[in-house]
Amino acid sequence: MTLSTLESHLTSSWERRLFALAHEPLEHSEPPLSVQADAETLERAYAHCIALTQEHSKTFYLASALMPPAKRRAVRALYAFCRVSDDLVDQAESTASGGDRLAQLESWRACALSGHPVAGSSLAVAKDMVALAWADTRARFCIPTRYAHQLIDGVAWDLLKTRYATFDELAEYAYGVASTVGLMSMHITGFSGREAIPYAVKLGVALQLTNILRDVGEDWASGRLYLPQDELVAYGLSEDDMASGRVDDRWRALMRFQIERNRRLYDEALPGVDLLHAEGRFAIAAAGELYCGILEDIEANDYQVFTRRAHLTGWGKARRLPGIWWRARTGYGKEG
Repeated sequence: MTLSTLESHLTSSWERRLFALAHEPLEHSEPPLSVQADAETLERAYAHCIALTQEHSKTFYLASALMPPAKRRAVRALYAFCRVSDDLVDQAESTASGGDRLAQLESWRACALSGHPVAGSSLAVAKDMVALAWADTRARFCIPTRYAHQLIDGVAWDLLKTRYATFDELAEYAYGVASTVGLMSMHITGFSGREAIPYAVKLGVALQLTNILRDVGEDWASGRLYLPQDELVAYGLSEDDMASGRVDDRWRALMRFQIERNRRLYDEALPGVDLLHAEGRFAIAAAGELYCGILEDIEANDYQVFTRRAHLTGWGKARRLPGIWWRARTGYGKEG
């Protein structure tokens, strides 16, 4: 296999590890998935996924609206699968123990990734609707099931780990919960070949890092701290500083470092948009650039992420779209 320019100039261990994980599902053939369900049942299943996407992610809903109808509903089924997987671990109201939630996650894995998805004239619960739409999407777009297993493995980390010693550790977590989503999305949008894989991996890591920087306060309240421990120490910060939620010069310096790295990952990832099918470029570019815009809001509010959740307003998103459309149309990999 010929490696892409990005992949052939690696220096970091986390990149090599994650690119190997991303290639692995493509090395194994899978039996074809046949979904037996009538058109009305499938339509209701997809409608539930669409509503779930609209409720929980305005940015993703907006970005996916830029795709043709069949691909649009497919990526929303993908989002719904990811959402249910994540909620089994993260819902604040859950009173189940970690072991119970892990068992629930494994039960969901068996349901959502079964070769015999639920079907029939009625669907018993919301999760069944998601499982059916997701199975139909996987069958239509030949999405490797191993990527979905990797995602559930990544989500399970939140039941097993609350701290990350290094960025290498954090990047592997980000691959599991985010890069896998991009790799599955590529099969829906269409892509030129395996040279697109490193870009999808990096975009997923970039998106998850933005989540982490935005949600420091929320994650701390739930007992999690994703920022690498060695980097906190390097900037003179401790868990007591996290608990105090104080924005001082040490915190600003750490956040500037985090945001600089995050932006560099976006810069390295977005040229991969050029390797996608033309129908999907605008949507993926919008998802990446709109998320990157959240970093500007963090900066504009003096890195206060303990008590405030950074976001882009509707106008902030709308004013960026023409430029994103132009870059997606003319190419990120071109100079000028």
